[in-house]
Amino acid sequence: MSPRQGDISASVASAGEAALSVVVPMFEEQGNVMPLLDELRRVLDPLDLTYEIVLVNDGSRDGTWDEVHRAAETDARIKGICFARNFGHQNALMAGLSLAAGQAVITMDGDMQHPPSLLPEMIRHWQDGAKVVTTVRQDGAETGLLKRLTSRWFYRAFSYLAEVPVGEGASDFRLLDRQVLENLLQLQHPNLFLRGAVTWLGFRSVNLPYQVAARHAGRSKYSWRRMIRFAATAVLSFSTRPLLIAVWVGLLTSLAAFAELVFVFIQYLRGGTVPSWASTLTLISFLFGVLFLLLGIIGAYLGSVHQALQNRPLFVIDTTVNLETGNRDATFGRHVPR
Repeated sequence: MSPRQGDISASVASAGEAALSVVVPMFEEQGNVMPLLDELRRVLDPLDLTYEIVLVNDGSRDGTWDEVHRAAETDARIKGICFARNFGHQNALMAGLSLAAGQAVITMDGDMQHPPSLLPEMIRHWQDGAKVVTTVRQDGAETGLLKRLTSRWFYRAFSYLAEVPVGEGASDFRLLDRQVLENLLQLQHPNLFLRGAVTWLGFRSVNLPYQVAARHAGRSKYSWRRMIRFAATAVLSFSTRPLLIAVWVGLLTSLAAFAELVFVFIQYLRGGTVPSWASTLTLISFLFGVLFLLLGIIGAYLGSVHQALQNRPLFVIDTTVNLETGNRDATFGRHVPR
């Protein structure tokens, strides 16, 4: 055990808090709750540090919360948060992060595709001084070609548009030091993209590759529609560069239209006419299409501003188990008393 971890373990033990928090958002993962907890305890119990496991039930309609509650009744280290309805993966992560007590916090998915066996190595890097330990997904044959290509294009486009370099294969499987977490929780946005936000903060980071495991049970809840919405939200929450691009596109199309007008006027002065009304109509239709696209970009930003001004909570907590929210700061949410 390193001197740093010894100091941390002693201080948190005296305060009755955990050195490590593992935050896991769950949406209809009934068949994965117990296998995940068994594997986490198998990996973490041999380590010389105290820990807690914070499971966030994101409005599941199956028996996910029943499984979480049953596990928490037999192990006080398991904390449960149950949303009043489904608020989305990123908001579930924010709930767990804002209520986590550890000096280091690991976030991971609950479908067993993020291997718990990597946690000890992540913790070792943190003990050696890394403020952030990120993981890089190595896609195998089980990941389709289309998904790999779209993922690659998204991260390249996001890195350009947001001016925040996020590498291909980035995920929400990471470790954050308490200092990083406290700064992250200061970033208030109704649709915060955590992968970009962590990179934007700029703390020292270590990258660890991992192989995606097969889901233990159930199926992925991320449809193409959700992934497209997630990608659009990520860009809107981090960058205004699309607005600048819209200005340049509008300027170029305006110049093209002006050039055509000049050409028509010159032809008129020469006593000629411009033939082919179909090409003119096509150009007008194209310009209107560009105009509507630019208006859509502006409208998307206005919608984001409208959401922020409403100041609604990112999540509503219905109930908890083994967790007194009054002792922790649920920065972005609201707890419904029972």
